[in-house]
Amino acid sequence: MKLHGLLAVAAAFAVYAYLPAQAASVPSRIALAVADPARPADEKAEDVNRKPVEVLAFTGIKWGDKVVDLMPGAGYYTRLLSKVVGPQGAVYAVQPTEMDKANPTRLKSLQSFAGTAAYPNVTVLVQPIASLSLPKGVDMIWTSQNYHDLHDPFMGSPDMAAINKAIYDALKPGGIYIVLDHAAAAGTGVSKTNDLHRIDPAAVKAEVTAAGFQFVGESDVLSNPADDHSLKIFDPKIKGKTDKFIYKFRKPLQ
Repeated sequence: MKLHGLLAVAAAFAVYAYLPAQAASVPSRIALAVADPARPADEKAEDVNRKPVEVLAFTGIKWGDKVVDLMPGAGYYTRLLSKVVGPQGAVYAVQPTEMDKANPTRLKSLQSFAGTAAYPNVTVLVQPIASLSLPKGVDMIWTSQNYHDLHDPFMGSPDMAAINKAIYDALKPGGIYIVLDHAAAAGTGVSKTNDLHRIDPAAVKAEVTAAGFQFVGESDVLSNPADDHSLKIFDPKIKGKTDKFIYKFRKPLQ
């Protein structure tokens, strides 16, 4: 085994040594993905707050899965998903045209590693959000910290029913839809998506289940009771430590 491979394995064992008890059964592929030496240092530095081992374990992602990473940002989770699903799987990083216009550096980041030797199963797709056209028959559609943006003017305030229907149609029967986002105060609905970049979890659940999805679970691994939901997510007092929810939905088998 080459030296970098040995280092990756050693790093994975180090990850296991510090996992909380509830994550003890996390498959080794997830720990190895987090320990991947090809990951940028700035992304690894985010792990302490983003807790990718626990988050990915909750999703139920499997080796060989075909996954859509919708609105992937610079690719933090795209890289991890690539390693978890392995060479038999595929990751489609779908970047809305509107987001590319707002921050083109993120798309450049995605394109810098997609299809390379380190991440050969990653494909970048750029398309207008209003005419979302996703690969069909995928196992999982994942969106992290960006669902709230779909309600904002810079995205054109698209038809959420149509977007969630497109996501529903792209998944195979039994497929999983994961929404991870910054929580807004209960009862605020979608009123805080543009100014605070937060969304009421209840609003997400209502929109997604209206498309036909079954709500099948949630994780509090990224919750933060100390966040009173009053600050913008970029405020230095709360940045990186906002109260976040993770919802899991399933497309019915029939």
